[in-house]
Amino acid sequence: MKYPVQLIELEKGFNFYVPDPALVKSTYEQLIVSDTQALFPFWAKLWASSKVLTQFLVANPKWVQGKVVLEMGAGIGQPSLTIAKEAKEVIISDHNADAVALIEKNITQLGLTNAKGVLLDWNTFDYSIAADTILLSDINYAPEAFDPLLKIIMHYITKGAVIIIATPQRMMSIPFIESLQKHVRHSYSKSILEQEAAVNISLYILYK
Repeated sequence: MKYPVQLIELEKGFNFYVPDPALVKSTYEQLIVSDTQALFPFWAKLWASSKVLTQFLVANPKWVQGKVVLEMGAGIGQPSLTIAKEAKEVIISDHNADAVALIEKNITQLGLTNAKGVLLDWNTFDYSIAADTILLSDINYAPEAFDPLLKIIMHYITKGAVIIIATPQRMMSIPFIESLQKHVRHSYSKSILEQEAAVNISLYILYK
């Protein structure tokens, strides 16, 4: 893991390691000197969508209780790590190796025996992974990634899984959500403060 971390309490009773916000930018600037292809670690932030999804699952544990849960594009993985003890098994995945290393560090920190971090890219997705509930927070931000992501979502809906998506209300994400509209069974909206500004987050629950 290339980024310095600090241990903080994200939820009451849950102490997680997160990248030190004060050092993320400077660490990246050092890394890019030796590796000009290094991508900025957008995964290294606790995004508003992740916070809202976590709060929703804590208040509505029925969606994960006794289930096999897969979180994709998890980044730090706050939702999955917080509800892991409610689930049968939790698979917390990201396409970035540093993110997965941090996920595994937090699994150890929390003493979870039913969770694992997995390096997983939805452009080369392993469709053999079985899950009852799929968690996605702030993943529909790049239109070029919509097609493979929609294919994965439809795969799991067809298999009878529940998909829970938390997303900011961005213009570019509207077509993505509209293409899934017929599968949306419940939707919620919540405003959350991020850097002293209100961010509106929509949460959708999809199943067949």
